[in-house]
Amino acid sequence: VFCFSDPRTDQWPLVYSPLPVTLVFTSYLFLVVLGPSCMRQRRRLELRALLLTYNMAMVALSSYMFYEFLVTSVLANYSYLCQPVDYSRSELGMRMARVCWWFFFSKVIELLDTVFLILRKKQEQVTFLHVYHHGSMLFNWWSGVKYVPGGQAFFVGMLNSFVHIFMYGYYALASLGPRMRQHLWWKRYLTILQLCQFVAIAAHSSYNLFTECPFPHGFNTAVFLYILSLLALFLRFYYRTYVRGKQ
Repeated sequence: VFCFSDPRTDQWPLVYSPLPVTLVFTSYLFLVVLGPSCMRQRRRLELRALLLTYNMAMVALSSYMFYEFLVTSVLANYSYLCQPVDYSRSELGMRMARVCWWFFFSKVIELLDTVFLILRKKQEQVTFLHVYHHGSMLFNWWSGVKYVPGGQAFFVGMLNSFVHIFMYGYYALASLGPRMRQHLWWKRYLTILQLCQFVAIAAHSSYNLFTECPFPHGFNTAVFLYILSLLALFLRFYYRTYVRGKQ
């Protein structure tokens, strides 16, 4: 199944060919490389109103996606242990495919996170972790929507959407300026929530590597290895920021 694209989503925007997402990714890399030099002689931008609007919009989108993943999976009686893709054109099958597409598209929108950091001349935050995570998610979810829009993949999208409600909520508060700093004491716990998310996804994807489940093993393996890389990078970030930083 994994070798053949899903005819339901095959012609959807940005999915029909690898070219659009590759162009988006290439443009993103050019921005990361050339953006800082373009801003070197320019004044940093504040963008407070734009950042607040953007982050609140991302909270709303994340809330919508979490709701859709959760409700559709409950109505369709999805299994958290083994869930094959519903390749039919049933109402619930199409509903799950659509929210998977929206989740993929949200990863395109989230590239603006990097754009805003560069415009605000916060180059120190455009780390390898930041670029790797944003860039790789594009291709991960392009392939997800192209080949397996639903099934086991719903758990990753649902959990990530839930975490992003709090993450973009944090960013929205931070965009209000220094006066909000005293209310952002929970940043460390947001990182812990992200780490718990990775552990849950690793456990979820690895379970079916050792059981018989009609969901592509190749996809579960890819998710498992990718999540391990994120877990390692986020643990390193946690140590450098909250452990070594405190010392």
